[in-house]
Amino acid sequence: MSKSNDDDVKRPKEKLSRRAFLSTAGTVGAAVTLSGSLAASTVAEPPAERIADDEKVAIPGTIAVALRVNGETRKVRIDPRSTLLDTLRESCNLTGTKKGCDHGQCGACTVHINGRRVNSCLTFAAMHQGDEITTIEGIGQPGNLHAMQAAFVEHDGFQCGYCTSGQIMSAVAMTKEPWGPEDKDVKEAMAGNICRCGAYPNIVSAIQQVRGNSRRNG
Repeated sequence: MSKSNDDDVKRPKEKLSRRAFLSTAGTVGAAVTLSGSLAASTVAEPPAERIADDEKVAIPGTIAVALRVNGETRKVRIDPRSTLLDTLRESCNLTGTKKGCDHGQCGACTVHINGRRVNSCLTFAAMHQGDEITTIEGIGQPGNLHAMQAAFVEHDGFQCGYCTSGQIMSAVAMTKEPWGPEDKDVKEAMAGNICRCGAYPNIVSAIQQVRGNSRRNG
């Protein structure tokens, strides 16, 4: 083996210093970041007013409706097939009205339309322009409860609370309907409202208290 070749074998390979490595890595990182920024800058942003102004974003197939809810007119755009329940919850942000079975069997979605109780999952919102719609939010608020709400609290007329808004809306309406005075009459009148927790005796007691007070004060 020649001397020159022997020297090549014995000569240690040149190592990359820490300073050189960091300098190279920084240069590559900066290049990647810059290329990403340039690519992002070429993407056109949507006009701000299209996001901020709902009236300018009319989804094809929707219709404009004006609903009178809890004494306030609410103008929204909805699918013409939207139920009153979905419109109240999703477009009006009135989530006190609950979606239970969505088939008109549990009563959790009960609201008042022109003073009469209605399962809002079974009727189209577009049908009720000009009607007076009342939800649980329009019955009473914390600090100013409706007598029925106060009675439900006093008699523990709820457990999980999911059905409670529908129970109260139905109960308020039934006090204005021609039902008999007995507990069995209340049970019949409230048969369309299901409580899966089984708080029925307490619900009846709450309703009877309000009915009794109404008769005494009437």
